[in-house]
Amino acid sequence: MKIKTGIVLSIMMFLQYYVWGSWYVTMGTFMTEHLGSTGLQIGAAYSALAIATMISPFFVGMVADRYFAAQKLMGLLHIAGGILLFIASKLTSNAPFYWVILLYSLVYMPTIALSNSVAFRQMSDPGKQFPVIRVFGTIGWVVAGFMIGVLAIEHTPGTFWMASVVSLALGLYSFFLPDTPPLAKTPSTAKSIIGIDAFILFRDKPYLIFFIAAIFVCIPLSFYFGFANLYLNQSGMANAAGKMVMGQISEALFILAIPFLFNRIGVKNMLIIGMSAWLLRYLCFAFGNMGPNAWMLYAGIILHGVCYDFFFVTGYMYTEKKSNERIKSAAQGLFTFVTYGLGMFIGTWVSGFVTSYYSAGQVYQWQKIWFVPAYIATAVLICFIFFFKEKREIEIVK
Repeated sequence: MKIKTGIVLSIMMFLQYYVWGSWYVTMGTFMTEHLGSTGLQIGAAYSALAIATMISPFFVGMVADRYFAAQKLMGLLHIAGGILLFIASKLTSNAPFYWVILLYSLVYMPTIALSNSVAFRQMSDPGKQFPVIRVFGTIGWVVAGFMIGVLAIEHTPGTFWMASVVSLALGLYSFFLPDTPPLAKTPSTAKSIIGIDAFILFRDKPYLIFFIAAIFVCIPLSFYFGFANLYLNQSGMANAAGKMVMGQISEALFILAIPFLFNRIGVKNMLIIGMSAWLLRYLCFAFGNMGPNAWMLYAGIILHGVCYDFFFVTGYMYTEKKSNERIKSAAQGLFTFVTYGLGMFIGTWVSGFVTSYYSAGQVYQWQKIWFVPAYIATAVLICFIFFFKEKREIEIVK
């Protein structure tokens, strides 16, 4: 891959995740302060992205991959997304806001797969070149958080305006990306897109236990994505969105450790470390404050790297190692579908019900709220330790 192409793709990834990081982290705070939303309504809004995650593979696999050049479709979707984000910033009631966010999510989520397709098609060695390009996406998310603090727009509709402007810019930029015409010659089926072919993995008991644990771990994950920014703001943390980018920085750092640890300490220990981090994070949030225990709030943020990388990134690698060549793509699709789709959908609604139950007039009983994901993480961790019996050397499922 030429250096110029690498720069073009890096800018694409930067903007792709800058857009997402601009509005997603602070949406709960925006809904509380500008729409008077309850916890249940905030959870419902975050569930929109999970719904889109379950639907977008069908769009990409059955339509985009067969009929449209990836970069052109990506451009149109981001332009439409920029318009929808601007509309969202102008809304003052919850019902219209939910439907606009759902429509936006349906527009945005396919662009993740499309941006990956554009990148992979230009690479001569994806295994070495893609991580270098993809890391600019994490940088984009981090810079978006910093810009929210610099512009002092965390408590305003300005986060949506910023996301809207960058989405429109990325839409126009996409038309100048390397040409990526459709390759699919045979129709994709719902069975192949969801990854039903990978169900053969469930014959392997360790993988089945891991798979079930992955779904339930998405419940604690949803509490963080949906309510951490609101909690930190209500705790009195200044520039909470800017401070939360420490989580993405730790994610970028810890991901570098995974290749060295995966084969040295074993997949079970990697996953246990990841799940233990979820428990520690919510205990830090439950007992932290902006007084003498302020360090606990920062620890809860920084633990994001361990929480995410040591479970989800390790999970993708574990799935890859378990699968034979025939089902590798199906297995990754299935894992994504049930975690970021089904698991996050369940998690967003659970977090919404819990926060609504422990609140009155937007006054949240945060300590009680954070104990719930801590309990769930503990239960999943105990069951995982007791039932998961994977050997150090992973056997490929035939």
